[in-house]
Amino acid sequence: MVASELSHVHTRPIDFVCDSDARSMLNKVKDFQEEMKNCSAVDALPFSIQLPCVGIHKATWERKSVHEWRADILLSLETLAQDVQSARTLSQPGCRLTLLERLERNINNYLLVVKLLHIEQGEQVEHQAEGCQGQRSTDLGLVLKNFGLLLIGKLEWLISELENGC
Repeated sequence: MVASELSHVHTRPIDFVCDSDARSMLNKVKDFQEEMKNCSAVDALPFSIQLPCVGIHKATWERKSVHEWRADILLSLETLAQDVQSARTLSQPGCRLTLLERLERNINNYLLVVKLLHIEQGEQVEHQAEGCQGQRSTDLGLVLKNFGLLLIGKLEWLISELENGC
């Protein structure tokens, strides 16, 4: 599954944590944004997508466990994947459909990696909303921007905590 977008990288979760190049190769947001420029009428989606909450209140975030961080990220990714899938099923064949298929695959790759991350101490936490209910949008550019911010914000913060296991 992860290999569908990563032909040159080992796909073990520890590689994702320990190899910033592997993370860079998986992050396709800039590629999607470029593709969007070349695709007419792709901006407006046929389904409103809930944007992930990307803001971090540092003091609150630092009080959470690594398990809670992962649960927060997983909830955002799962919601985003479901909404992108809904938008994809309502899209006509063409470049928007292709872009949404690739975006959905990329989100699912991140879901798989984050689910498989080995986090030792503490107990597992259910995926719970942290009180942030992201806005909904039909603007694919805004969806891509917020997905990218989730990856370089909350996910990188989680990875930085796990890097000592490399």
